[in-house]
This record gives sequence, C-alpha cells and structure tokens, in this order.
Amino acid sequence: MIRNKKLYIHIFLAFIFITVALFIALYVIFFKPNVHLPSQKKYIYIYIPTGSSFDQMMDTLVANDILINKQTFLLAARAKRFQRPRPGRYKIMPGFDNNHLINILRAGLQSPVMLTFNNIRTKEQLAGRISHYLEADSLSILQLLNDDNYLKQFGFNSQDALAMFIPNTYQFFWNTDADGFIRRMYREYRKFWTSDRLQKAQDIGLTPKQVIILASIVQAEQMKYPDERPRIAGLYINRLRRGIPLQSDPTLIYAWKDFSIRRVYNYHKNIDSPYNTYKYKGLPPGPILTPDITSIDAVLNYEHHDYLYMVARADLSGYHHFSRTLSEHNYYARQYQRALNRLGIR
Repeated sequence: MIRNKKLYIHIFLAFIFITVALFIALYVIFFKPNVHLPSQKKYIYIYIPTGSSFDQMMDTLVANDILINKQTFLLAARAKRFQRPRPGRYKIMPGFDNNHLINILRAGLQSPVMLTFNNIRTKEQLAGRISHYLEADSLSILQLLNDDNYLKQFGFNSQDALAMFIPNTYQFFWNTDADGFIRRMYREYRKFWTSDRLQKAQDIGLTPKQVIILASIVQAEQMKYPDERPRIAGLYINRLRRGIPLQSDPTLIYAWKDFSIRRVYNYHKNIDSPYNTYKYKGLPPGPILTPDITSIDAVLNYEHHDYLYMVARADLSGYHHFSRTLSEHNYYARQYQRALNRLGIR
C-alpha cells in the first residue's frame, strides 16, 4: 500500500510538472510578448504585397528586426496552420505576442492610409502621387487613365479623366489596386454631386464636368486668394455666354506643358492646341488641374456682374483688376507689364 501510494504521488507530481511545463511552453509560444521595435519606436508599419508567400512575409519581419524569437513565431504559425498572409499595411506595436501578430496578418486587419491630393496638373502627376500611398504602381494607374474604353463606363475619357478626382483626404487600404482606386474616386465624385450642386450646374447651363473644367481655370488664375474666385468665375461665365474666347493664360501654359512659364508672350498664343483659349472659343476638353472644392463651389455660386476682363494688379499682391471695357483693361495691363519689366520677370 505504501509503495502504491508513493507511486501515485510520483505520477501526480509528474502530471503536475508536465502540465506546468506545457502551460509554460504554450505561453512562450503563443502569448509571451515577441515583438520589439528598434530605437524606442512606439510602432512601425510593415507592408505585405499582394501575392506574398509565408516565406516572403517572414523576410519582411526579419528585415524590420521585429521578432524577438523567430523560432517561437514559426512554431505558433505551424500550430495555427498559418500558411499565407493577407496583403496590406499593418501597424506593429511592441509587446505583441505571436498569437496576436498571426491573427492580424491572417485576417488582414490592416491599418488604412489617409490619401490626400490637390492641385494636380496632369494624369502623370496624379498617378505618381497616388503610387506613394497605395500598392498600385503609377504605370498601372496611368494606363487606365489613358484607356478610353475603360473610362467610358464612368462617363469620362482620357482627356477629361482628371475631372473625376475631387481633391480631399480619403481613407484607403494600402493594397488597393489601380482599378479599385479609380472606382472609389468615381463613387466619391457621384457623392460630391448632390442634387443641390447638380441643380446649380444646370441653372448655369454647364454639365458637372464642364463646371470642374471651368473651376480648374478659375483656380489656376487665383491660387492665393479663394475669396476672389467667384468673381473670376462670373467673368468667364460672361465670356462663355457671349461667345467670347476665355483668353486664359494658364490654359496656354498647360498647352505648352511648361509650368515654369512666369510670363506669357504673344508667341505662346500661337500654339495649336484645344487648350489654347485665345485661339479656340469655349472650354478646353479637360481640366488644367484638379480644382479643390472651394473652386468648384465658386463656379456654382459665381458672382453676378458685367466684367469681361481681368489682369493681375501691378502691386503683385495676387489680386486682380476687373474691367468692363477693353480700354480700361488695357490701362491696367500696361501697369502690370511695367511692374514685371521693373522686376526683370521674363
């Protein structure tokens, strides 16, 4: 009896030992903090590209020096049958255990990016800017922006495609591709054009795209002081309604694709381009930049007046003189030209 009793005690103690050892092992493998960050950082982001394998994900974790113990992570991954990560941008914080890290990578619990753009002049510039925020590369975005067959499903073409993009700050998942980005922007475009804005555009006699094209010219004319934009919009609407060419210098600069031009000369006006609003009446075929919301609303709520001409003030403050007659306009234009000459602006 005594021998049996001792045997039971030994078996019980062995069971306790094995159980404790098992719990310790499970804790170490799954729940012991296994993430540290260099240089006392509070967090870092890692990026898992679309199509990444488990080994490629491990290369990313190792390259960022995240794991305290690589082997316990591999054991946890094997036990949880974690074989392929979801693509995305993940916020990694010190103190994460293997279980938590595996769960976010397997479930795709990524951190979104805040994408901001404004005052974009060309499709190439837009594609380049977006590729800094998203996995989509600039070439894939640009190819779609130049594809008329693709764009026609949204009611746009390769010339007016920039009118689809309303400058703002948007939340995206990093692994959004080029098609996903454009479709999201089209949904934002549709949301922007509320019934109130659509009615105002109709009252002016312009389509939403034409409003944005005009807004782009208005903003290019007045980059510094948004309070002047409704007056400029009213001037161009007066010209459109009277069949007078817009004669906007920023459209010439766009036609030349030389945004370093500081002063427009007569030879600039000879370029044969649909964006030459000295040569061709009406609006150009597309926006000359992506106008912000204040510029679009400046067109929709334009100032009613009789002005047909404008020129920058000679004090170079950024404001303009507005005129009803050509003779008055020429008087202010000569003042402005003399100011440029004094400053040696060529």
